[in-house]
Amino acid sequence: MSEDFQKKVEDAVMNPKNMGEMEGADAVGTVGASDCGDMVRMWFKFREEDGKKVIDKASFQAFGCETAIAVAGMATEMLKGKSVDEAMTLSGESMAKDLGPLPPMKIHCTQLVEGAMQTALKPFTQQGNTPSEPQEDCVSRAEASSQGLAPSLLEKMSQPEKGNTGSPKIVFLDEE
Repeated sequence: MSEDFQKKVEDAVMNPKNMGEMEGADAVGTVGASDCGDMVRMWFKFREEDGKKVIDKASFQAFGCETAIAVAGMATEMLKGKSVDEAMTLSGESMAKDLGPLPPMKIHCTQLVEGAMQTALKPFTQQGNTPSEPQEDCVSRAEASSQGLAPSLLEKMSQPEKGNTGSPKIVFLDEE
């Protein structure tokens, strides 16, 4: 990784923009990759402008590597003021371009951000389709099971471990 790339990622992580859950969001999208542990969730609030839905606010939560956090923060800034259709044309790579060239092992971070954005915004691209509740996840649990897909990281974390009937435990590690 280049030193310039690393500095930009560190700055984005130390000074995250638009990080956190958005109350009253119009759209929510979550994408997780259980094989690497990364997960990105994005929230969007719209305003009407010339008869089109335009992204007024965007926020995110990212669990996983620093690059996913950096890309998600950049994406939320870039998406403000764009119509839903304009946003849907953006790729994860284009939203991360200010970081510079990404190492091959970090390209999945851009794909997670792109996937979360598309999952949230896709219902609003169809003419006249305005869901009454925020939309999450591209594939429902029933669809995932019928397609033989593994549960998402979010689903895994939501389910109690087999044989464990108590509440989840939080164990604090001693700082050295």
